[in-house]
Amino acid sequence: MLSTLTPQGVQTLKSNPDRLREVNRDVEELGAKVLHQWAVLGEFDFVNIVEAPDLATMAKVSVALGARGSTKVQTLEALSIDEFLAALQ
Repeated sequence: MLSTLTPQGVQTLKSNPDRLREVNRDVEELGAKVLHQWAVLGEFDFVNIVEAPDLATMAKVSVALGARGSTKVQTLEALSIDEFLAALQ
């Protein structure tokens, strides 16, 4: 999941940096888990590796986070290299 903070999100993070970890707990309550998270410079503000049991759960997470107005989210479904190679056979 790639995310970019909106101006509202920047203000929230500036006034309450712990909000970032609170959002990760919110993701877990929605049925997914943040496995890794990096703050990045450039087009996106954060790169998150999120594990969800299915695409519907990830869609729920994306919509819930986007509806808050503090971030814009882009999700990408990933396959391990082994899964990818198996699909080619």
